[in-house]
Amino acid sequence: MKTPAFDTAALKAELVAKHGEAHRARIERGVDQVAAQWRPEDGDAAAFIREQFLSDPKALDATFARLERLFEQLDGHMNELGRELQWYSDLDLGPLLPVEPLVASYDPSTNVTSDLFRAKVGFVVLLNFPLTTLAERMEHGPKWTRRQWAEARLASRFNRRVPAEIEQESSRAIAAASLYIAEYNVWMHHLVDSDGGRPFPKGLRLISHWNLRDELKGDYADPNGLAKQRMILQVMERIVTQTIPAAVIDNPRVDWNPFTNAVTVAPPETVEADAPAREAKAVAAPEPDTRYARLLDTFHAARKADPYVPVAPTRIARAFELARELPEERVKALLTQVLESPVVPRVAKEIEARLGRKLEPQDLWYPGFKPGGKRPESELDALTRKRYPTAEAFAKDMPRILQGLGFTRAKAEWLAARIQVDASRGAGHAQPAARRGDFPRLRTRVEKGGMDYKGYNIAVHELGHNVEQVFSLYSVDHTLLAGVPNNAFTEALAFVFQARDLELLGLGRPDAAAERERVLNDFWQTWEIAGVALVDMAVWHWMYEHPDAKPAELRDAVVAISRDVWDRYYAPVLGGKGTALLGIYSHMISYPLYLPDYPLGHLIAFQIEEHLHRKGPLGAEFERMASHGAVTPDQWMLHATGAPVSAEPLLRATEAALKR
Repeated sequence: MKTPAFDTAALKAELVAKHGEAHRARIERGVDQVAAQWRPEDGDAAAFIREQFLSDPKALDATFARLERLFEQLDGHMNELGRELQWYSDLDLGPLLPVEPLVASYDPSTNVTSDLFRAKVGFVVLLNFPLTTLAERMEHGPKWTRRQWAEARLASRFNRRVPAEIEQESSRAIAAASLYIAEYNVWMHHLVDSDGGRPFPKGLRLISHWNLRDELKGDYADPNGLAKQRMILQVMERIVTQTIPAAVIDNPRVDWNPFTNAVTVAPPETVEADAPAREAKAVAAPEPDTRYARLLDTFHAARKADPYVPVAPTRIARAFELARELPEERVKALLTQVLESPVVPRVAKEIEARLGRKLEPQDLWYPGFKPGGKRPESELDALTRKRYPTAEAFAKDMPRILQGLGFTRAKAEWLAARIQVDASRGAGHAQPAARRGDFPRLRTRVEKGGMDYKGYNIAVHELGHNVEQVFSLYSVDHTLLAGVPNNAFTEALAFVFQARDLELLGLGRPDAAAERERVLNDFWQTWEIAGVALVDMAVWHWMYEHPDAKPAELRDAVVAISRDVWDRYYAPVLGGKGTALLGIYSHMISYPLYLPDYPLGHLIAFQIEEHLHRKGPLGAEFERMASHGAVTPDQWMLHATGAPVSAEPLLRATEAALKR
C-alpha cells in the first residue's frame, strides 16, 4: 500500500475539530481517497484539503451541480471529437487515405482524467464525494437516493489515475484492431469447390464474422444450403487457425478453395466491376497471425494500466467489477447454467426433426425458430433493398418503424429527430451521444444495390441501442447517471427491437405458435453465445498467465481453448469434435472482453420480454426502463421487471415451450 505523503491522522483530527463531529465519516473517507492518488508533484496535500473540504451543504450542492454540468459538456464534446476522428474509418466513404488509421487511433479524451488530476478537480471530487466498492453498491444501493447514486458515479470517474500515454496506447491498439476487423472481407463468388463450382453469387462481399454467420443462417432456405454452410465453416476455421491465405482477404482477383487451401488467379470475367485494387497473384502463404498480434497489442496496452487501478488490477477485473458490475464468477455460473441445462438436447432433437438430419456444427446458428426463419434470404434481400436503397431511406422510415414498435406518433417523431443514420464501413454499430444537444448515430452496412436483409436486421438492432441512448441521456434525472448498468443491458434492449424486424417489414404479427418459436430461438441463441463468451474470458486469463507470449503461441492457445469448450458443451449435441469454430467472433479482437455481454443480454432481454407481455405496451415500458440510468444490474432489473438478473426465466420458459 502506498505511504501517504502527509500525516493523514493529524489532518483528519484537525478537520473534525474545525467542521464538527457530524462530518467525521466524510472527512476520514475523503482524506484517505485523496491520499491514495496524491503524488509528490501535486504539491501540498494538507493545504489543498484544508481549502477544498466542503462542510456547508449549500456549497456542496452547488459544487455537485457545477461538476455534473461540466462533465456532461466535457464528455459530450470529447465523444464528438472522437467520432470525427474515426469518421472515415467507420463510414463507407470510399478507399481510406494512408493517414486515416493514424487519425482514427488518436483519442483526445485519454488526457482528460490525467489533466483533471493535475488541475486538482479530481481531488476535489475525491475529497468531497464517496468512492464505493461494488460490494457497497450492491448492498446499500437499493436504499440510496438518486442524488447518492449520482455522487457515486461522479466519484467513480477518479477511481484510477492511469497516465495519459498509457490510455493513448490502449486507444491506438483498439483502433488498429477495429480497422483490421472492419476491412476483413471475403468475396464469396471467389470461393470454389473441388469441381471448380462457385456456390455464391457474384458481388457478395461478407465481413467476418458477422456477415459470414448471417449468410450461413440464410442458407437454410437454399436447396444448396448445406454445401454452402460447410464451405463457410471451413472459411471460419481457417480464419481462427490463421491458415487462411493472406492473398484472399478482401481480394476478388483470386479464387480460393478453402478445403484444399489452393489459390488461383480469378478469370477476368469473374472479377467484380467494383473490385478493389489488389494483386492478382496465386500465393497461398497464410495470414501471418495478424489476428492474434492485434489481440496481443490490446492486451499489452491494457496490462500497462494495471498498476494504476488498485481496485481492479487486471483488464479482466475492470471488465467485470467496474464496467459490468457483476462478479466474473457469477457471470460464469449463469453461462454454465445455460450450457449444462438438460433442455439443450431436447431443443436439439426438435431442430433435428425439422431439418431431417443429424445436427452439424453450423447448426450452432440455426435460425428456424422464428417466424420467417425459413423464408429465402433472397426474398428478404429484395424486400429490404427496395425499401432502403440508402441509409437516408432508413432514416426517413424511422418514425413508422418506431410507431410499429409501440411508441406514440409524437414520441416516435421525437426519437427519430434525435438519431442520425450513416452507412457503415464495417458490419454496423451504434455510437452514443454524451451530452444533450448531440445525437446518437446509427451505422449499418448499405451495399451498392441497397440495404440487404443482413444490414436491415443489424440496423433494427442498432436502432434499439440508439433509442435507449436517447432516453438514457435526455430523460434521466441526473446526467451523471446517463446510460444503463453495462453493455449487456443496452444489448438486451437492442435485442427487443431486433426480435421484431420481420414484423416491422409487414411479415406478420406473432401468435401463440410464434411465441413458442421466440422462446426456443432465444434459448438457442443464448446457448450458442454462452460458449463463445467463455472462450473470450479464458483467452484473457491465458494471456495474463503467459504475458510474454508470441502471436503464434496465442493462436495455438485460442484454438485449444475454443476446441476444449466446443468438445465439452457442443460436440455432444452438434458433433464436429475438435473444431475451433467458437474462436471466430470478431469481438474477441476489436472489443476486449465484450462477448460475455451478449449471453447476459439475451437473459436480460428475455426477462424484459416477459415483463412486456405482462405489462406492455413496448414504447412506454421501454422508455421507463431506459430512463432509470446507470445503477447496478440487479437494481436496474428490479426496477424494470421486479426481479434480479437470472437465467431461470429463460430456462423455465424453454421447458414449458418444449411441452407445448
